[in-house]
Amino acid sequence: MVPKRRMSARRALLDGNFARRELPLREREYCIWDTELAGFGLRVRPSGNYFWFVRLRHRGKHRRITLGRTDELEAGLARAQARRILAEAALDGLPKRAVVKATPTMTDFVEAYWDDLSRVWKPSTTKRNWDAWRLTIKPTFGDTRVADILPPDIHRWRDGCAGESEVKFNRAVPVLSALFKYAEALKMRRPGSNPCRGMPRYKRQSVERYLTPAEYRRIGAALREAEADRPAEVAIARLLLFTGARVGEIKNLRWEWVKPPRLVLPDSKTGPKVIWLNTQAQDVLAGIERRDDSALVFPNRTGKCPLNFDTWWYNFRRRCALPDVRIHDLRHSFASTAIMDNVPLSTIGKLLGHKLVETTAKYAHLSDDVIGEAAERVSGSLAQAIGIRP
Repeated sequence: MVPKRRMSARRALLDGNFARRELPLREREYCIWDTELAGFGLRVRPSGNYFWFVRLRHRGKHRRITLGRTDELEAGLARAQARRILAEAALDGLPKRAVVKATPTMTDFVEAYWDDLSRVWKPSTTKRNWDAWRLTIKPTFGDTRVADILPPDIHRWRDGCAGESEVKFNRAVPVLSALFKYAEALKMRRPGSNPCRGMPRYKRQSVERYLTPAEYRRIGAALREAEADRPAEVAIARLLLFTGARVGEIKNLRWEWVKPPRLVLPDSKTGPKVIWLNTQAQDVLAGIERRDDSALVFPNRTGKCPLNFDTWWYNFRRRCALPDVRIHDLRHSFASTAIMDNVPLSTIGKLLGHKLVETTAKYAHLSDDVIGEAAERVSGSLAQAIGIRP
């Protein structure tokens, strides 16, 4: 609030030129008010000294705040200070935005709090997220303070990843969002200020690869040839084919979890899980020799870590002339085969251990193919019966 203007008061544009004039002196000091900023004035004392000041009404009382002498404080700075003081008085009593103190850089933040944040992640998730931070996020935001990163910065980062780095961005942005969420919990950012919120990811064409009957035969023949030299790797591949399990669930399998006709996993990607074993899968497990120095079903030479199946698979698939078949495609093919055998989607979801129906729904188009093929067979039979085709 500012005092009411008086008609008799002297007014002028209070700038540097006016302050350098020789103003008339009187026995008592008098004031000259600015014509643009109400409340901003120049006080002229009998001694010949001029002072900038601002007058306001704060909580029902009039106050006059001296800003400084004209020969020590420029007119522009005095006007800016007066404007700030008047604004603060006008906003007094209103809710204020929380002030975030100086925060560490993203690199220092991650070094200090990564262990606390990653405690709720699985080891594989922790490794993947650390790689995303180290290779994708740190080069861009490592030297920026936690509270200084805004949505426009994330948009520029996203635009810079267009093309070959789109997959890296899609994997890294959830990690960066988790870091900001933890920073909010530590009061290093204002609540709800996560700049990654609502940030769209790049749309990628899903890669769905299903084995054909001929490819199944080629893999089966190659597995029989490799069984003598690499029995453990062959057993893992067969269990993946027969169960549709994830490769990590089979590689890290322990004997205590083997309870035919099922595998009872205390933890998996979706939590505790039961994998049902058909007759072929039970025969594979029955043929594995158990080592006394390891609780793992498929240990490496030391018996302390799981077998390195991934490297063997990359070489094996080339021998089968199937260089584009990923390990996870065996899981997709398991679902495809179940669809072809008219197994309901809900049952397939339980076999694969899906928590959400939407996850299994991506195989629905395969069911449409089965129905279409059946309709073609029926229509063919009807056409032959009525004499349209021989």
